[in-house]
Amino acid sequence: ATKDMGKMLGGDEEKDPDAAKKEEERQEALRQEEEERKAKYAKMEAEREAMRQGIRDKYGIKKKEEREAEAQAALEANSEGSLTRPKKAIPPGCGDAAEEEDESILDTVIKYLPGPLQDIFKK
Repeated sequence: ATKDMGKMLGGDEEKDPDAAKKEEERQEALRQEEEERKAKYAKMEAEREAMRQGIRDKYGIKKKEEREAEAQAALEANSEGSLTRPKKAIPPGCGDAAEEEDESILDTVIKYLPGPLQDIFKK
């Protein structure tokens, strides 16, 4: 009974000679469980990705990475021809002439309308 009393009071405990071996086995078991868990989740993710790809193929959707890559390629292609500034879609002065043509076309159409309709559009 004195031996147990010494342990309770914080005395020296007997060392288990196999403690290091048991601890090593426990660590190895933990590593193995972790590897199995990672393999399980990798397999699940692969199945999910296969399902996602099937949906993308069915509906013609592109992956986010593919869309970003295409957008980047388009930006690079647009900037290849220009050294200093981006190209303008409509050269200056071209837009003004189109408005004048629209008015003359409208006038031409009004000429061919019957009299009462011409009065309505002229007001």
